[in-house]
Amino acid sequence: MKKTLLFLAATSFLAACSSTPTENTTTSNNAQKTAPATVAEAAPLVKAPVTESMYPAKGVGGALGQRTIHYAFDKYTVTDEFMPVVSAHGDFLLSHAGSKIVLQGNCDERGSREYNLGLGQRRADSVRKVLLAKGVKDGQIETVSFGKEKPVNPEHNKAAWAENRRTDIVYQGE
Repeated sequence: MKKTLLFLAATSFLAACSSTPTENTTTSNNAQKTAPATVAEAAPLVKAPVTESMYPAKGVGGALGQRTIHYAFDKYTVTDEFMPVVSAHGDFLLSHAGSKIVLQGNCDERGSREYNLGLGQRRADSVRKVLLAKGVKDGQIETVSFGKEKPVNPEHNKAAWAENRRTDIVYQGE
């Protein structure tokens, strides 16, 4: 008895899962025949290209509008002051997997060309490490050092030097 009930339950379940015909045709002996269903071809999945308009605007309020990480003299560690900026850009990169950035390490004019290129690279790499620890994909980040070659302030004083010790976050296409 249990086997019969189990068999009936399984058969009912399978019958309920079967599809119903969408169009019926009648044959000469009045038997029902199912017409083949037509299925439209699925369009291939295409990711929308990442455009510059998708990137956060420079200078807008909040950490995401900031694009520069500053450092003390001869230092390359991201300080607590700039962690919210790096974290905000990390969140953006995580939610926009097609976006890419270049981290540009820079130094002030003091020191040799070789030393400043190395320090600029360490500065860019320090931001990269924070982003990777947050879960950003390695392929979304590129680093480059400009050393002392691209100062934002060309003057020769402490204030200018402080402005020039930085890592700039530049989104692809900017």
